[in-house]
Amino acid sequence: MSDALCDYYSARAGDYERVYAKPERQADLRAMESWLPPLLEGRNVLEIACGTGYWTRCIAPAAAHVVATDAAAGPLDIARRRPIADNVTFRLGDAYRLGAEPGSFNAAFAGFWLSHVPRQRWREFLLQLVARLEPCSPVVFLDNRYVEGSSTPICERDFEGNTYQLRRLADGSTHRILKNFPTAAELRALADPVTQTCQYQQWQHYWGLVLLTPSHR
Repeated sequence: MSDALCDYYSARAGDYERVYAKPERQADLRAMESWLPPLLEGRNVLEIACGTGYWTRCIAPAAAHVVATDAAAGPLDIARRRPIADNVTFRLGDAYRLGAEPGSFNAAFAGFWLSHVPRQRWREFLLQLVARLEPCSPVVFLDNRYVEGSSTPICERDFEGNTYQLRRLADGSTHRILKNFPTAAELRALADPVTQTCQYQQWQHYWGLVLLTPSHR
């Protein structure tokens, strides 16, 4: 995670979950909360960019164990104080250095993280994630679709195709944040060369992607 993104999420930590209170997103969220846990049932899960633990508390009851990581200390402190199942370990960790995480994992989950990865680093990130997992491990991504009137407007696009938003926090500060909205075709193209299977799921405001790591290295 970039220093700017880390600083932004630390500053936003206390208000982060207000985004999940939007009335128009409630049906999607309830559907996702039912869809997600069975995909990770009985697994030792590596969670990337867990933030305040909103989705950690959703997957923990189904998982055997969850190691939930984030590079921003502020959100992680909130996650640690939540009443979450005792099979969760929270760790400060870098999503681009997953090899440094101790333990053995046969599943991974990243909620609302891939959209913050620069397009030119998508393949790098996915390859090192797959390498960190056992064969035939499910990898689940959740993230935002761009919905006019509900999403923060895009303010800029760079020469790599990355898009950016200007976000204002409760303290009045404004932050320029990288936020990509990949299409289903782009996600499948990213996953196909390095995973065994790929399944795309779409709701009105969100998308989900389920990958399976190869059966052998």
